[in-house]
Amino acid sequence: MRRSMLFLPGNTPNMLINGSHLGSDALIFDLEDAVSPAEKDSARILVRNTLKYMDLVGCETIVRINSIDTDYWKKDLDAIIPQKPNLIMLPKTNFAQDAKTADEYITEVEQRCGMEVGTVKLMPLIETALGVENSFAIATSCKRVAAIFLGAEDLTADLRCKRTKGGAEINYARTRLVMAARAANIDVYDTPFTDVNDDEGIRIDAEYAKALGFTGKASISPRHVDVINEVFSPTMQEIDYAYEVMEAIRIAKEQGRGVISLRNKMIDAPIVARAEQTIAMARELGIRRD
Repeated sequence: MRRSMLFLPGNTPNMLINGSHLGSDALIFDLEDAVSPAEKDSARILVRNTLKYMDLVGCETIVRINSIDTDYWKKDLDAIIPQKPNLIMLPKTNFAQDAKTADEYITEVEQRCGMEVGTVKLMPLIETALGVENSFAIATSCKRVAAIFLGAEDLTADLRCKRTKGGAEINYARTRLVMAARAANIDVYDTPFTDVNDDEGIRIDAEYAKALGFTGKASISPRHVDVINEVFSPTMQEIDYAYEVMEAIRIAKEQGRGVISLRNKMIDAPIVARAEQTIAMARELGIRRD
């Protein structure tokens, strides 16, 4: 389950050590934007050692490497892949070939380390207009791609517009990425809400992202993690309804009825699919019905 993903700068030892206690489902160890060129090497070593020696208490591990147009990305992968993170986040992914290039080199490193090819998955970070328009091609570029992720700060700079709390300027990009990911049958993650002191704003933003179809949401602040987890978890009301749907299906089958209704509404295949998804999520989260 990956509802929340928390960014941790790769050059901050105290945050790397304590990250697994901040409540996020996944941790993003950042070797790119959060790290100055002078600290790239030391940050890479810190993140490598964190993955190698720290017990991260069940958190998924994601490493944002440097983009493939830099001199750092292969060094990042050489150090990080042997530690078997769950995913590599590839920034500034504009074309399907960008993901393929990363995939090919990750394969080389996995083979060199005696790892099964495909162990480490790929999450392209889409943060340009070109990347948004190519999102489906990126999502289907190779089997290693498990999710795509919207980066709104760089995107709005590329669009030459102001980044706002309301997010109207990224609405097209959000819906385009959700559509591409769902068509490719992979996960899709929403951009962080950057005002760390706006508790109401993060809830509104997360609820909107969920309503659009995002799998989860990233955060740059531990303060936002609990709200994101809550929003992207099913409520007890939703869980109870899902079980009612499945019980109605069971009874209808026993009675040989093809038409099924619940609460005066027809139960069709999409409603059943959503019910099954809700129950599966509740089980994974350990939510029990009393």
